[in-house]
Amino acid sequence: MTTGMWIILDHVVALLSIAAWFTAGVTLALRRTRLALTGLVAAVLVTLVRVGTLAMLAGRGWWFVQEKVLLGLPLLGAAGAVAVLVAGPQLLAVRRGRAAGGSARGVVSVFTAGYAALAGLVVTFLVGYPLTVSAALITISLVGAGALLTARVVTAPVEDSADAGVAQAPEDRRAISRRRFLGWTGGAVVVTAAGAGTGLSFLPTESVTRGGGPGRSSRAAVSVADLRGSGSPAPGGTVRRQVLTAKKATVRLPSGREIDAWTYNGEVPGPAITANQGDLIEVRLHNADIDDGVTLHWHGYDVPCGEDGAPGVTQLAVRPGADFVYRFRADQVGTYWYHTHYASHVGVHKGLYGTLVVQPRDGQRADEHSTAEQVDLTLPVHTFDGTVVIAGGDGRTEHFAPPGAPVRLRVINTDSDPHRIVLAGTPFRVAAVDGRDLNQPGEVSDVGLHLPAGGRYDLVFLMPDTSVALVVDDDRDGGVRLRPPGDARGEARVEDTSDLPELDLLRYGAPAAVPFDSRSADRHFTMVLDRGVAMVDGKPAFAQTVNGRGHPAIPDQLVAEGDIVRFTVVNRSLETHPWHLHGHPVLILSRNGTPSTGSPLWVDTFDVRPGETWVVAFRATNPGIWMNHCHNLPHAHQGMMLRLHYDGVTTPFGGSHGGSPGHGH
Repeated sequence: MTTGMWIILDHVVALLSIAAWFTAGVTLALRRTRLALTGLVAAVLVTLVRVGTLAMLAGRGWWFVQEKVLLGLPLLGAAGAVAVLVAGPQLLAVRRGRAAGGSARGVVSVFTAGYAALAGLVVTFLVGYPLTVSAALITISLVGAGALLTARVVTAPVEDSADAGVAQAPEDRRAISRRRFLGWTGGAVVVTAAGAGTGLSFLPTESVTRGGGPGRSSRAAVSVADLRGSGSPAPGGTVRRQVLTAKKATVRLPSGREIDAWTYNGEVPGPAITANQGDLIEVRLHNADIDDGVTLHWHGYDVPCGEDGAPGVTQLAVRPGADFVYRFRADQVGTYWYHTHYASHVGVHKGLYGTLVVQPRDGQRADEHSTAEQVDLTLPVHTFDGTVVIAGGDGRTEHFAPPGAPVRLRVINTDSDPHRIVLAGTPFRVAAVDGRDLNQPGEVSDVGLHLPAGGRYDLVFLMPDTSVALVVDDDRDGGVRLRPPGDARGEARVEDTSDLPELDLLRYGAPAAVPFDSRSADRHFTMVLDRGVAMVDGKPAFAQTVNGRGHPAIPDQLVAEGDIVRFTVVNRSLETHPWHLHGHPVLILSRNGTPSTGSPLWVDTFDVRPGETWVVAFRATNPGIWMNHCHNLPHAHQGMMLRLHYDGVTTPFGGSHGGSPGHGH
């Protein structure tokens, strides 16, 4: 079983535990002793089963069980043991005819165990990792308050009769006095614990985490506003100028349906930006009528920080009527894309994106040796109102390629969710991932490719003399078709692709040397991804969290130029999180403890699925303040983003990814 499946199983067992304890409590209060005894035995057994599920989860990582082991299970264990010791003998005595029914103490003890079981699950869903002293104190106080309230309800008739002057035996009066004393004492303890927990939650938290490296130095500060791109191309290069106007427009999809979109230059996707290695790319962004503002973020391209397009960090959002010029040299060959980074959960979905492709200077990739003319298609995948569109700027879904021609399909996922890609009708190679070439990629066929949100795959093959289909999400009627010119046999039927195995890119290609030793990292940061109650942009929310916090309360990750940095990214949630660091490719080291054994895999976005743990590394060679976030853009908007902060770099633009930076309101 995967870790994600163990997480789900643990949730199911926890729910069964809650149901069993409360069933035992209710039936005991109703004096249905036979059912109460059965419920008590079931509750104990289910609780023991949960110990087993937690042991299995603990083997997958401490992150998955911390709050359960430190709080949930001990709280339930203590309350459950008291319930068994108090109510168990009473129920057995009734079963044997030695007593008339359960006592109030038994009812209260069993219900308290139910409250403890419920509290443990609530803490998992609302607090998660890491467990804080504040959360533990508040949880314990709530369980105690539930026990006191239950005791009050159960004993109210007897105490009310005493208050009304009904005659009581001396021992009954003493019992009532003891219960009241214990109630007042317990109430004081509960209030004290709740107050202490609440007070601790308001203590200031750290704003920077060092990852085991040194703290801030006294070096002279550099502003991101000064970290701008080159003003000239490389020798032999040229200047590629482009004007992009962000504006609202009605666009027609390849299906013929018209939609109201946000566009660059009235097009969706925006104009394709192309260059040769060493050219200077200069783009003037003009905002015509996008009310809140826009920017351009060059996804996966390692531009200087001042060109990154993160409003509130590297620039201000470009408001209606304003302009901003981006300038950088195209030193990275490969397939990339651009999109707005302001309110991007809305803007990208509505159409503010386009493609960026940089070719080698000689125009020939090392993996292509045919003398035939190459067919090179850039294919962004995007979903409009539930309809998946995969096409170039011309909107065509059918293309022609002569047999024997080298074909390169550049598939770009511009959505916030992953897509499954299948190339049917020919063997192929995955030549590049996220714009970076793989080492000795082997030829494969009849496999599926999991393409993360924001990710790119370059698929290369020699065109056969029959049709080829690029299938998205196993939809055999959609996607893109390539046919030989003059093919009179018509379009080949695409077989069902849903059962094809998924290609594991961590085992694909051949190993090669990498430019640093990741075993001796200078800094190591762990990011545990989850859902929980947190402050997001100053408001309480059921947030997408990193280490229990939401943006902008998540501490910056401090690095120094030249550091080797390692990330451990853990997904405790039941959602997939495509993790994306700006300004740096990361090298995949391992997934779920299994090392990467294929070609060195350099990516800018990697999908961390439920229960997975990824370890990646990079060298900090691009000074700036960089966003580090989930590229499921609604998740980022809901709090799942933070910053990688180089020592000595400052920003004059607000510094908190700007109200809400890059994903603003």
